[in-house]
Amino acid sequence: MSGARGSALAILRGQIERIETAGGVYQRDRVALGHGEADSALKGGLARAAIHEVFCEGRQGAAATGFVMGLAGRVSARRPLLWVRQDFSEVETGALSMSGLAELGLDPRRVVTVRAADVESALRTSADALACDALGAVVLELWGDIRQFDLVASRKLTLAAQGSGVTGLMLRMAAQPLSSTAETRWMLRAAHSPPGAAWDVWGAPRFDAELLRNRHGPCGRWIMEWNCDECQFSEPSTYSQPVAAAPAHRPDSAVLRQRRAG
Repeated sequence: MSGARGSALAILRGQIERIETAGGVYQRDRVALGHGEADSALKGGLARAAIHEVFCEGRQGAAATGFVMGLAGRVSARRPLLWVRQDFSEVETGALSMSGLAELGLDPRRVVTVRAADVESALRTSADALACDALGAVVLELWGDIRQFDLVASRKLTLAAQGSGVTGLMLRMAAQPLSSTAETRWMLRAAHSPPGAAWDVWGAPRFDAELLRNRHGPCGRWIMEWNCDECQFSEPSTYSQPVAAAPAHRPDSAVLRQRRAG
């Protein structure tokens, strides 16, 4: 390894270490998610002005998208949200549903979507957007394992977020987690929704959320339910499962057998 390259790597490692240990001297603004145990692990909530990663398997893309929408709704504080999507991601998962966003209780008029032709364009767009303090959050959605998103790219996004106060959310579908400067890293799976009333047969959205990385606290795994009216997460609701009573006019099965035998 050449001296110049070794010096550059040493500088980069030092910068990453300072980012990772900044929590001791840099108190981040945090927003509570609404789920008691998750907020406790996060020392009060999700840190703003930081990068957070959400991973999922390809078939769990819809659940992860809903979870990221919930996070973005919490941290954006009614400011505009920019969602940057790689073209290939839209081919694999389809377009974002604005009606779905509204059903989650979020305002689709505050969402601006950008389709990037390639990974490099998506990263550049996200870095520029994170430097704009008029935004509340920036979501960068990438599909698959991508060599361009390395420690250097991650550090660039983190520094932009810290400088502007804008929160960055990385949605990584069908990808393996690698080293990065992210504040938190999640693995998302769909969870069964509870049975609802006749007019709400789908029930509340539920997520099986595993916190794999947490710089300033413990990790954990929780079932997090999204409250569409209050626009926040919560512990799973408990629903009783009553057994339907048999109609009073129905004859006993033994009497029916006797009648058939006769």
